[in-house]
Amino acid sequence: MSPETVMSLSHHAMMVALMLSAPLLLTALAVGLLVSLFQAATQINEMTLSFIPKILGVCVVVIVAGPWMVSVIVDYTTALLQSLPLLVH
Repeated sequence: MSPETVMSLSHHAMMVALMLSAPLLLTALAVGLLVSLFQAATQINEMTLSFIPKILGVCVVVIVAGPWMVSVIVDYTTALLQSLPLLVH
């Protein structure tokens, strides 16, 4: 296997990982920012207040984007397994 092939495979794997994690991370970031703004406006200094909205937001994104995420990972795994004989020799 050539170094170019290894770099191509690792680049594609990182892009798939980024595509799968971005919706979850961006949702947690947005919900955390909104909760922080709410806490600053109301002067509530409770550190655990942001966990429940973040968990609910991430759960909603998993329910909404879950089928897309599964199709992305299945397509990637299928393409990787189909190209395995070409990669070995």
